Amino acid sequence: MEQNRYQKPSNEELKKKLSPLQYRVTQENMSERPFENEYWDYNEEGIYVDIVTGEPLFTSKDKFDSGCGWPSFSKPLENENVIEKLDKSHRMIRTEVRSRHGDSHLGHVFTDGPRELGGLRYCINSAALRFIKKEDLETEGYGEYRGFFK
Repeated sequence: MEQNRYQKPSNEELKKKLSPLQYRVTQENMSERPFENEYWDYNEEGIYVDIVTGEPLFTSKDKFDSGCGWPSFSKPLENENVIEKLDKSHRMIRTEVRSRHGDSHLGHVFTDGPRELGGLRYCINSAALRFIKKEDLETEGYGEYRGFFK
């Protein structure tokens, strides 16, 4: 996959493109409210991409209900598109998850996920994501991921 395909827009463009919540979450490291976000209980088949750049991040095949109120995934769709960083904010030590090309704050990863799925729980803000339905993968430019849903 070509690396320059996922370019981060300028700050000015992002403020026009994103909702205030999407901007605060992705650019200012905020978190949205649990159980009051778009994808926490969304169950369509498809992939989740970075709202800022479109880089592929997660698939519905790896999504599970963790009860935390945010979308939870057992693993990234493309490991190279997800970066983990130490986060010592809010008097906690956590592992932050960011998108590689957009440097968007996505959420955090924890080691309390289902053992049978690898033990990880990527707890991700819906506001950082855009969902592409499986039937729209080709027209949206993500045809290479059709095979996940056969």
